[in-house]
Amino acid sequence: MAENVTINKPAPILTGSLTAFLNEIDKLGAGAVPTDYKGLDTSKYDPKVAQQTQMQKDAATAAAGLGSLTGPDAYKPYMSPYQQEVMDATLSEFDRQQTIGQTGLRDRAIQSGAYGGGREGIMQAEYMNQGAMNRAQLQAQLLNQGFQQAQQAAGADLAAQQGLGTYQSALGQQQQQVAQAELDAAQIAAQQAQFQPFTQLGLIGQQLAQIQPGAFATQTVGPAAAGPTPSPMSQFLGGAAGAAGIMGKLGIFG
Repeated sequence: MAENVTINKPAPILTGSLTAFLNEIDKLGAGAVPTDYKGLDTSKYDPKVAQQTQMQKDAATAAAGLGSLTGPDAYKPYMSPYQQEVMDATLSEFDRQQTIGQTGLRDRAIQSGAYGGGREGIMQAEYMNQGAMNRAQLQAQLLNQGFQQAQQAAGADLAAQQGLGTYQSALGQQQQQVAQAELDAAQIAAQQAQFQPFTQLGLIGQQLAQIQPGAFATQTVGPAAAGPTPSPMSQFLGGAAGAAGIMGKLGIFG
């Protein structure tokens, strides 16, 4: 008994399209389509990171220099250049008042007849000692006042520069994000350009895959009951209608 073998073949009108499609895939795999296409060049769309902006670099440099505004000597650059003049004038006035007081003490001793005596000497010594202590306290107060003012100025300058650095860093980061977005967009465009031949053939393959099985002719090899043979005209008309629909979808190989 003879064996029946069933072979499914595409309609003859599809053979050209499928053959051209497969040929394009073979060529693409070999890197020959199009003529200027040399295969995938991944270096064209490798990820890139935006460099730091100048503002970010400046902020980092400025931050590195803020160390001079901290520590025990941070106040020195902020000491008033007129502080010593103020101290000298204040202490000079103190000394003048001290001399006036000492003269008054002597005059009172003379008037009381105690000038040159032991009591007058003790009073003069006590007056001088107290004056020296008062002068030292006044000098210390002046120095401390200048120090506190310098400390406050240094702290205010540090806070101002830190605030400016934060602003510069934030603005620089925004600029870097914009640059990164541009790099990402360029990478996507380059990747799409590299994959364009594959994408195009993939879309064509999707169109071919949507063809219903009924669109393919079935050929039976072996004994089979004879049936009416379609006329050449009906075959032509049917094939032409199918081809027009497929080529309309594909828009190629026409």
